[in-house]
Amino acid sequence: MAEAKYTPRLKELYTKEGIKKLEKELGLDNVNQVPKLEKVVVSCGVGKKREDKRHTETVALTLERITGQHATSRLAKKSIATFKIRKGMGAPIGYLTTLRGNKMYEFVDRLINVALPHVRDFHGVKRSAFDKQGNYSLGITEQTVFPEITFEDAAVMHGLEVTFIIKNGSKEGSTKLLELFGMPFEKEGK
Repeated sequence: MAEAKYTPRLKELYTKEGIKKLEKELGLDNVNQVPKLEKVVVSCGVGKKREDKRHTETVALTLERITGQHATSRLAKKSIATFKIRKGMGAPIGYLTTLRGNKMYEFVDRLINVALPHVRDFHGVKRSAFDKQGNYSLGITEQTVFPEITFEDAAVMHGLEVTFIIKNGSKEGSTKLLELFGMPFEKEGK
């Protein structure tokens, strides 16, 4: 007997209600023009302690726990004398994870409904963080807002950046898509 296949809550919301609602609100002619969340990139830099192996391992492990996926190390692409970085130097300067499919929708759900409400003095995310293609970037200063982080992991504090890559996105369309998922944007007056 085959097991029932699990569908994340936000994916189900998007496919059952969201596509029709966004097509109507944005006045689109074709279903294929509706903005769609293509992937989510979660990244974090190691900062000044890039030579400290314990620090870099903790950053990588934290990112893996938060996303549920292996983190890829990133090397410097160019030399920057001020930061004492050389192109392609041995120590990683950051870690990156790209989420797609069900893992992506589950992460976005946890981010919006669990992590962001735990941010200290939270008044909503900025509406101005969209690029020309409609992708949205969000910075989180502490990794401790995620429930997967233990007390030991919190000893090494670091932030992370979450980038939502949206297919067929524009600023207006991407805003509507993220609002559909429940993204808590700042009020217009602020």
